[in-house]
Amino acid sequence: MEIKRVQKSACTVAPERLILHFDLNLKILEMKYRIMMLVAMIFLVSFSPNSALPGMRVECMPVMEIKKTGSEPWTTKQLMAPADLAELINNPAAKKPVIICVGPGALIKGSIDTGPAKEKENLEKLKKELTGLSKDAEIVIYCGCCPFDHCPNIRPAFSLLNEMKFTNTHLLNIEHNLRTDWVNKGYPQEKA
Repeated sequence: MEIKRVQKSACTVAPERLILHFDLNLKILEMKYRIMMLVAMIFLVSFSPNSALPGMRVECMPVMEIKKTGSEPWTTKQLMAPADLAELINNPAAKKPVIICVGPGALIKGSIDTGPAKEKENLEKLKKELTGLSKDAEIVIYCGCCPFDHCPNIRPAFSLLNEMKFTNTHLLNIEHNLRTDWVNKGYPQEKA
């Protein structure tokens, strides 16, 4: 038995369809080129200060610098790591700071609950709590309801500390929330 090979033509598409297919591919390539150029322009505008477009002034500043020089009432030096506060609380020989919760619930051991500082009556409670303290008393406030960007309580509370001229103030640096940054790490809590 003999096997014969049959060779078929590599091109079975009509020439008109090939031209249409070529045109479509060309348009897709042109679109990809335009998108790449747009992305390149956006990149250049983002990273070249004051030379983006004629008459347009672009201010570039690192994100950390915005936090330091922005409108926050605290400085980066006033942020306290949760591990540092936990160490102070756990150390019997350490002088304890005044710890105040300005959020929805005081979970940290030894903290005073004044309620969410976004509410005027709670801000008044905080002011009353602070009135008897020395201006150089070490004070740590925290909320923990959410990250700083979204928290409605820490700004009015820390602004009040500044207005009352306290000099040794800290904000507990809770990056996510109190559960993630304090409770889940086993740091000291108030007993229920």
